Amino acid sequence: MFKTILMPIDLQETHLAVKAVKIAIDEARKHSAEIHVLTVIPGFGMPLVSTFFPDNTIKDAMKTVAKELKKYIASNIPNDITTHPHIAEGSPAERILNLAVKLKSDLIIIPSHAQSLGQVFLGSCAAKVVEHARCSVMVIKG
Repeated sequence: MFKTILMPIDLQETHLAVKAVKIAIDEARKHSAEIHVLTVIPGFGMPLVSTFFPDNTIKDAMKTVAKELKKYIASNIPNDITTHPHIAEGSPAERILNLAVKLKSDLIIIPSHAQSLGQVFLGSCAAKVVEHARCSVMVIKG
């Protein structure tokens, strides 16, 4: 049923993703699916913002984040599951939605730190993804 699972995580708050990772692993095994793990860094490339940073700052940040994401995947997702790391820059909800379309994802498993239903529906990243995604979305509360 699910062949391509997208799982966005915040590398600064990996504790929120513990349950989501377990569920993604279970779903991947159940359906022989691949997991695409996405992390999004802030939009340093915006013209106004980029003037405050040297040219190589974004490239260096992406390299550092790539290493951290690979370490995270190696430590948290078993080798028997095909996993692909992805790094994007900008708005997390937009990048998640764009990658989901590009990959033709069947399922997005997204951790959420919202403590109440009101928070989920008042602008959180998870709420935006749920509202605009073209595929099924599973929101996992931390």
